[in-house]
Amino acid sequence: MLKIRVNDQSHEISASPDTPLLWVLRDHLHLTGTKFGCGISLCGACTVHVDGEAVRSCTLPVAAVTGKAISTIEHLSKGKDYHPVQAAWLAEDVAQCGYCQSGQIMAAVALLNENPNPSDADIDTAMAGHVCRCGTYQKIRAAIHRAAHQV
Repeated sequence: MLKIRVNDQSHEISASPDTPLLWVLRDHLHLTGTKFGCGISLCGACTVHVDGEAVRSCTLPVAAVTGKAISTIEHLSKGKDYHPVQAAWLAEDVAQCGYCQSGQIMAAVALLNENPNPSDADIDTAMAGHVCRCGTYQKIRAAIHRAAHQV
């Protein structure tokens, strides 16, 4: 049994230590907001926070996160209140198909936690490698700027 802490709750998981965190989240804990995209840490759809840092969960073995704080997209909003990044995403009408959005949002939250007033270049650097098949990159940048004023 592996012990992990996800969204402020402790869990004991019966999984192989090399099982990617993504599949533990989705299949064992039924937290399906984190998406499978490429499976090789390139697209960013699987981004979660581990000790506050944005990481790709599709290739991260669950054994590597024991004793660490894991947060998923499900943990951002508190009750009926959206996180400022989620609210900005809605205000800027970012999502089209929406598949990449949980990973994009988790990366944006990590960026704003580290840099509360990012420039366009800061945003581009932080969001590099997060693939949006619908091409809403300009709206993503606008939403991050909007959220920066709310965080």
